[in-house]
Amino acid sequence: MSFKKLNPPLKEAIERLGFESPTAFQKNALPKIKSGADLYCLAPEGSGKTTAMIISVIQKLNSEAIEDSPRALIYVKDKEAALELEQKFKKFTREMDLRIYCAYEEQNIDDQKDAIYYGVDIVIATPKRLGKLFSMTGIHLGQLQLFILEDAEFLSKPGNIDEIVRIPLSINKCQYLVFGEKMVPKMERLQDTFMERAKVIKVSK
Repeated sequence: MSFKKLNPPLKEAIERLGFESPTAFQKNALPKIKSGADLYCLAPEGSGKTTAMIISVIQKLNSEAIEDSPRALIYVKDKEAALELEQKFKKFTREMDLRIYCAYEEQNIDDQKDAIYYGVDIVIATPKRLGKLFSMTGIHLGQLQLFILEDAEFLSKPGNIDEIVRIPLSINKCQYLVFGEKMVPKMERLQDTFMERAKVIKVSK
């Protein structure tokens, strides 16, 4: 899949950022993600996984804000990873109206509930904070289209996988994507829940 097959605002953002052609991983992964399949996307650092994920999210959401409920949920390991990913997204969405919100432990949870209630398209969250928001009915996932784990090796940290696996039980239909450098045991455990039909994309370099 070339960058030419993306929606116009996203294609313009890619051109503005100077991306000329997809990496080997992106050529393999982008069309499969676009197909709607549940996927484990495995490749080493520097292969373009995060960029592929950002492009896929923006493409799926058609580069535009719609209604109030989140349509993409992205789990990350901690506050620093959340803020870093938010900034990477904003480089692409500068000329779009997509709304991105980070949820992590250091924030006031009532403020987080209010911000999400008033409308977001993409939520980037740590497992513990998203689990608490969900328990408090502070986030509505009825419109969710993408459920993503970024750098999913963080599942090895105690408690994270338990926070994550209970959420899909309340989601009717969604695409599940797990990104990482290699398959680790806790990632394999997801096959017992929401990744039972997932395929594996693996690029070595």
